[in-house]
Amino acid sequence: MKPRVSIVVPVYEEGEHVLPFLERVIESVQIPFELLAVYDSMEDSTRPYLEKYAEEEPRVRPTLNTYGRGPARAIRFGMDAAEADVIVVTMADGSDDPAQIEEMVRLVERGVVIAAGSRYARGGRQVGGPAFKGFLSRMAGLSLYWLARVGTRDATNSFKAYDRSFIREVGVHSSAGFELGIELVAKAKRLGRPVGEVPTTWVDREAGDSNFKLAKWLPKYVRWYAFAFGPNLTSEQLRERLGSA
Repeated sequence: MKPRVSIVVPVYEEGEHVLPFLERVIESVQIPFELLAVYDSMEDSTRPYLEKYAEEEPRVRPTLNTYGRGPARAIRFGMDAAEADVIVVTMADGSDDPAQIEEMVRLVERGVVIAAGSRYARGGRQVGGPAFKGFLSRMAGLSLYWLARVGTRDATNSFKAYDRSFIREVGVHSSAGFELGIELVAKAKRLGRPVGEVPTTWVDREAGDSNFKLAKWLPKYVRWYAFAFGPNLTSEQLRERLGSA
């Protein structure tokens, strides 16, 4: 049976901490799905736990990324390998709420090209995490929503559902960090495509270390933030401006 949603999860040295995350997804998502857990290296500590789990749960697909290291390339690889018409990106650290995946999928099926899990929509919340990072994220999200009219208050959040045909149309240019989420929101805005959001509660991870490198990745986010402000483009104009993905 073709899955209704492909859940793409970049993993990096999660080890056994990935198991509670997998259990939450299995418990929460009742529609047909596949979960692509994408790692960069055969030596990643997460791989043996994924492979063991997949022996009993075939919907989990341990997947080796061959596009190059880093979360952006891992997500791109997972998106290209996905089989469903809707793709959800979420993190393996347990910060996102998998119970909202089905609602996000239905929103895409109703016609939006992106359904964002929004910490800054009414009913959303962020629990824990570095204060300065949270401040920058909130200011970026709210200013994009009110000034650029991107359709979501949380463009920087990675927890999003996408129409696969939209991704195929615009491509992914991100090469570092988790900039892909804001990139695709900015592209949707410039093409005049609908973007929706679902309030979500983000909870900082309890175990393991975050792989988020704010200082290194911030310039990438700023690029796509600025790109969201501009006149509408056609698909052809977008490709001419950005080049091939």
